[in-house]
Amino acid sequence: MAQSYVRLVELLGFEKRFFPSQHYVYMLLVKWSDQSEKLVYRRYPEVHTFHKTLKEMFPIEAGEIDAKDRIIPTLPAPKWLDNQKTTETRQVTLAEYFRSLLNLPPKISRCQIVRDFFKMRPEDETPPAPHPFYTVAVVVFAEITGPIMLESYRVIADYSKSSKYELSLKMGDMVDIVEKSPNGWWFCQCESRRGWVPASYLEPPDGADESDEPEPNYAGELYRTTKGYKAVEEDELTLEAGETIEVIHKLLDGWWVVRKGEDTGFYPSMFLCRTGERKEVDAEKDVVRRATPPPRRSTIRNAHSIHPKGQQRISQESYRRQSRRFLQQRGRLNSQSRNVTRSPLQERKTNRGVHSP
Repeated sequence: MAQSYVRLVELLGFEKRFFPSQHYVYMLLVKWSDQSEKLVYRRYPEVHTFHKTLKEMFPIEAGEIDAKDRIIPTLPAPKWLDNQKTTETRQVTLAEYFRSLLNLPPKISRCQIVRDFFKMRPEDETPPAPHPFYTVAVVVFAEITGPIMLESYRVIADYSKSSKYELSLKMGDMVDIVEKSPNGWWFCQCESRRGWVPASYLEPPDGADESDEPEPNYAGELYRTTKGYKAVEEDELTLEAGETIEVIHKLLDGWWVVRKGEDTGFYPSMFLCRTGERKEVDAEKDVVRRATPPPRRSTIRNAHSIHPKGQQRISQESYRRQSRRFLQQRGRLNSQSRNVTRSPLQERKTNRGVHSP
């Protein structure tokens, strides 16, 4: 199966850091061909070193042999000392460089060097702690087209982090969403703090309906369980690793509705992958692929929503009823199709059989 490749890089802004010494990093939201999105941090000298490596690997396309053949974009060399002004004014150049890079022929834009450079690193997962005396400066990049606006969500209950990668929050806090991972763990920023938070603890402030929530698809998509899970709630399914199931509803909190035979129930999406896909080693190290699924909204105590009615969830009984109806209809269509698509040879054999003594 083809490897995932980078399809888009959005420059969100830059950040001033103080460890091991004062420097600036650019915040890059990397969107991959498998629909995943990762937030990574890169210093400008790192980008320029990557650029030089790319030129060495593709000397013709870099114009090293004949200048008229150059298609790899140019990138100015870093200065000896970077300051905030230089870092800020360089953003337009850097954003244009990434756009041009990903528009190059696939042999360049999808090569191993490019994939490796934009992959999430351990230091991306665990940004340094804030300086005890200085405030970490985060500057959001605004192009001519306008500023990048991060979605804001409200916290509905107190949440205490269970790992260093997460973010502790209080009910009523407002957070900006940097990345919505499909497994239900969202990467958020609250003032100068950043970390992963269960999506079930968050709600949009301007309405209870979540426009990103898709409708159920009772035709189903084939997935394979990568890890077994024993049901805790009545509306969940117990499955072993390696089972093939159908996903009929992908919910943003990371708990998807799956079908096994005629049974339906919730199952952690973090324990699923599409059939035919191979989980890469790097994906196993990803912080969002942790041992424990995010909590479900129904299990959160003392949750307080500002939307009294809230979003009406589909009951598991309704899922089962609609699923069985769809399976019955599909069975009838398959039966009709088998009867209609008989070949002329089959018809002749049948007719000879009828008239034979």
